[in-house]
Amino acid sequence: MADKIRLIARLEVKNDYLVKGIQLEGLRKLGDPHDFAKEYYEAGIDEILYLDIVASLYNRNNLSHILRRTTEDIFIPITVGGGLRTLEDVHAVLAQGADKVAINTAAIKNPELITQVAQAYGSQCMVLSIQAKRRRDAEGWEAYYDNGREHSGLDVVTWARRGVALGAGEILLTSVDREGLGRGMEDELIRQVADAVPVPVIAAGGAGSAGDIAAAAKAGAAAVALSSLLHYRRTSVGELKQALIGQGVEVRR
Repeated sequence: MADKIRLIARLEVKNDYLVKGIQLEGLRKLGDPHDFAKEYYEAGIDEILYLDIVASLYNRNNLSHILRRTTEDIFIPITVGGGLRTLEDVHAVLAQGADKVAINTAAIKNPELITQVAQAYGSQCMVLSIQAKRRRDAEGWEAYYDNGREHSGLDVVTWARRGVALGAGEILLTSVDREGLGRGMEDELIRQVADAVPVPVIAAGGAGSAGDIAAAAKAGAAAVALSSLLHYRRTSVGELKQALIGQGVEVRR
């Protein structure tokens, strides 16, 4: 278990709106993503994760104006993902204030991009995003891309190992099967990936309580990315941190 679990607000953006779906489908508009990010920052969230979830349709990341607003009054690490296909794309979002980039589709299609980003900006900047679905006809999980719609044929654990060997400094591991349901995280998936790689694993998908976060931490997650639990006001950042402390999980103050 990580010394201190990080809590990350995961904000999925479509055009100018924060949206939320279930298993990455059926998106519901929730409001201005910057307002949510600022609220979480003031409440003590450790990091912000912005994902442009329709970027693959337009072949570009469309978060520049949101990112510029965010970096004016939010001073914690910010990761940006979605539509980043080249080193130039990565440079653009870093120049606008992002600290890290999360790459899924382009990394699967061109694994050398992982190394290019790591060499140019450091491994700590390169987050390999993996969208995992449990295989129905075999053991383990398969990595998907294009917001969980397309098969890659890659085994998740094998791909995580390869991504780290290529230079990824973190893994953003999303269980598509659990995403948006709030019924618990895919702890065995988290455990297998965390055991397989020497870098931090950010777990996402399924957190519905502090207990779910604590279980993910005990499975090896260094951080948990939260969306529905916070967006729908089911709890607050402060309440979560206090509850985690009560369950023996160290948090960042």
